[in-house]
Amino acid sequence: MAKVPEQHWTTHIGQAAGHPAAFLGVVTYGALWFAFARETFGWEAVGTLAVFMMTLFIQRTNRRDNLALHAKLDELLRVDCDARSELTHLDEQEPEEIERHRDKEVNKDAD
Repeated sequence: MAKVPEQHWTTHIGQAAGHPAAFLGVVTYGALWFAFARETFGWEAVGTLAVFMMTLFIQRTNRRDNLALHAKLDELLRVDCDARSELTHLDEQEPEEIERHRDKEVNKDAD
Protein backbone atom coordinates (compact mmCIF):
# COMPACT_ATOMS: atom_id res chain seq x y z
CA MET A 1 0.00 0.00 0.00
CA ALA A 2 1.35 3.44 -0.94
CA LYS A 3 2.25 5.80 1.86
CA VAL A 4 -0.01 8.87 1.97
CA PRO A 5 2.11 12.03 2.35
CA GLU A 6 1.66 14.44 5.24
CA GLN A 7 -0.82 17.14 4.27
CA HIS A 8 -0.30 20.84 4.88
CA TRP A 9 -2.51 22.40 7.57
CA THR A 10 -4.23 24.57 4.95
CA THR A 11 -5.37 21.42 3.13
CA HIS A 12 -6.98 20.17 6.34
CA ILE A 13 -8.80 23.50 6.82
CA GLY A 14 -10.07 23.41 3.22
CA GLN A 15 -11.35 19.88 3.67
CA ALA A 16 -13.01 20.81 6.96
CA ALA A 17 -14.74 23.79 5.31
CA GLY A 18 -16.37 21.40 2.85
CA HIS A 19 -17.71 19.16 5.60
CA PRO A 20 -21.39 19.50 6.66
CA ALA A 21 -20.31 20.06 10.28
CA ALA A 22 -18.81 23.41 9.23
CA PHE A 23 -22.36 24.71 8.66
CA LEU A 24 -23.24 23.74 12.21
CA GLY A 25 -20.18 25.69 13.37
CA VAL A 26 -21.40 28.88 11.63
CA VAL A 27 -24.93 28.47 13.01
CA THR A 28 -23.51 27.91 16.51
CA TYR A 29 -21.27 30.96 16.13
CA GLY A 30 -24.27 33.07 15.08
CA ALA A 31 -26.41 31.81 17.97
CA LEU A 32 -23.64 32.53 20.49
CA TRP A 33 -23.09 35.98 18.99
CA PHE A 34 -26.80 36.71 19.26
CA ALA A 35 -26.98 35.36 22.84
CA PHE A 36 -23.91 37.11 24.26
CA ALA A 37 -23.60 40.28 22.20
CA ARG A 38 -27.14 41.06 21.12
CA GLU A 39 -26.41 44.81 20.98
CA THR A 40 -23.85 44.25 18.18
CA PHE A 41 -25.98 41.71 16.33
CA GLY A 42 -27.48 43.80 13.52
CA TRP A 43 -27.66 43.69 9.75
CA GLU A 44 -23.86 43.65 9.60
CA ALA A 45 -23.84 40.44 11.65
CA VAL A 46 -26.46 38.85 9.40
CA GLY A 47 -24.35 39.85 6.38
CA THR A 48 -21.21 38.40 7.95
CA LEU A 49 -22.95 35.11 8.70
CA ALA A 50 -24.40 35.03 5.17
CA VAL A 51 -20.89 35.47 3.73
CA PHE A 52 -19.60 32.63 5.95
CA MET A 53 -22.44 30.36 4.81
CA MET A 54 -21.99 31.18 1.12
CA THR A 55 -18.26 30.51 1.42
CA LEU A 56 -19.02 27.10 2.89
CA PHE A 57 -21.59 26.36 0.16
CA ILE A 58 -19.06 27.27 -2.53
CA GLN A 59 -16.33 25.22 -0.86
CA ARG A 60 -18.62 22.19 -0.54
CA THR A 61 -19.75 22.40 -4.16
CA ASN A 62 -16.18 22.80 -5.35
CA ARG A 63 -15.05 19.80 -3.28
CA ARG A 64 -17.93 17.64 -4.58
CA ASP A 65 -17.12 18.56 -8.18
CA ASN A 66 -13.42 17.86 -7.66
CA LEU A 67 -14.07 14.48 -6.04
CA ALA A 68 -16.44 13.48 -8.85
CA LEU A 69 -13.93 14.56 -11.50
CA HIS A 70 -11.15 12.60 -9.80
CA ALA A 71 -13.33 9.50 -9.55
CA LYS A 72 -14.05 9.70 -13.27
CA LEU A 73 -10.40 10.23 -14.14
CA ASP A 74 -9.33 7.38 -11.86
CA GLU A 75 -11.73 5.09 -13.70
CA LEU A 76 -10.28 6.16 -17.06
CA LEU A 77 -6.76 5.56 -15.76
CA ARG A 78 -7.78 2.09 -14.50
CA VAL A 79 -9.18 0.96 -17.86
CA ASP A 80 -6.39 2.38 -20.04
CA CYS A 81 -3.48 -0.07 -20.06
CA ASP A 82 -1.03 2.62 -21.25
CA ALA A 83 -1.80 4.94 -18.31
CA ARG A 84 0.83 5.29 -15.59
CA SER A 85 -0.55 3.99 -12.29
CA GLU A 86 1.36 6.53 -10.18
CA LEU A 87 -0.94 9.26 -11.49
CA THR A 88 -3.93 7.79 -9.65
CA HIS A 89 -2.47 9.07 -6.36
CA LEU A 90 -1.44 12.50 -7.62
CA ASP A 91 -4.54 14.12 -6.10
CA GLU A 92 -3.28 13.16 -2.63
CA GLN A 93 -0.30 15.51 -3.03
CA GLU A 94 -0.14 19.13 -2.01
CA PRO A 95 -0.92 21.71 -4.74
CA GLU A 96 2.73 22.80 -4.97
CA GLU A 97 3.84 19.19 -5.54
CA ILE A 98 1.23 18.73 -8.28
CA GLU A 99 2.41 21.95 -9.93
CA ARG A 100 6.02 20.72 -9.87
CA HIS A 101 4.89 17.42 -11.43
CA ARG A 102 3.00 19.23 -14.19
CA ASP A 103 5.96 21.53 -14.90
CA LYS A 104 8.25 18.49 -15.13
CA GLU A 105 5.85 16.77 -17.57
CA VAL A 106 5.54 19.91 -19.72
CA ASN A 107 9.32 20.29 -19.83
CA LYS A 108 9.69 16.58 -20.73
CA ASP A 109 7.23 17.02 -23.61
CA ALA A 110 9.03 20.14 -24.83
CA ASP A 111 12.37 18.32 -25.07
